[in-house]
Amino acid sequence: MTKDAKAASGEQAAGPRHIAIVMDGNGRWAKKRFLPRFFGHKAGVDSLVKVVQACIDRDVEYLTVFAFSSENWKRPSDEVSGLMGLVLAAVSRYLAKMGRMGVRIRIVGDRDAVSPKLRNAWNEAESATAHNTKLTMSVAFNYGGRWDIVQACKAAINAGVPAAELTEARLSEFMAMSYAPDPDLFIRTGGEVRISNFMLWQVAYTEFVFSDCLWPEFGEKQLDAAIETFRERDRRFGGVKEAPAVAGA
Repeated sequence: MTKDAKAASGEQAAGPRHIAIVMDGNGRWAKKRFLPRFFGHKAGVDSLVKVVQACIDRDVEYLTVFAFSSENWKRPSDEVSGLMGLVLAAVSRYLAKMGRMGVRIRIVGDRDAVSPKLRNAWNEAESATAHNTKLTMSVAFNYGGRWDIVQACKAAINAGVPAAELTEARLSEFMAMSYAPDPDLFIRTGGEVRISNFMLWQVAYTEFVFSDCLWPEFGEKQLDAAIETFRERDRRFGGVKEAPAVAGA
């Protein structure tokens, strides 16, 4: 059935339950304005808050954003330290607002490499919003998809799971985001067309949308365009959909 036919019949494809976003282009946004890269990251936080509200308005249940990859430590030290400080400032500035919005915050990634001060801020954000149910926002920080698979394997071994019982479903129970369904829609902004080691296990059957829009400029219009693209996709998950019966056949 075509898009127009669906609209005429009143049928509306379901929207994504879980959206994952690689928020790319902050540095280039700042460079275009002759500003230090830090200001691009700061503008990116403001954009994220707007997108969170837009997801709530569109009944998205889970939002996962790639804030800092395990490879981002290779960036200049002043940029890395600025990002760490920005996280602390964002928690201080937006935590109460996120709570009022009904957002549950969860941090996903290897926490060992970050400072105790940052870990404490994360713990505060998670505990303060643990009761919220409107939207679960997972912030991937010091995260890598390969790290996630390795840590899941280690956790399964430590739990005593026999090799013969280690199925895909069983291993999924040990992934960092076992509490959430796999993403339906993966969005990457900034014009790059790659996954960059984000949620490698979980995006096996996710729909991908790549946008040229730099993240600080991404808003409701771009989100709606991505969701509409998702709705137009024919998701078969490796199977084949049966053709509708022909009347009178």
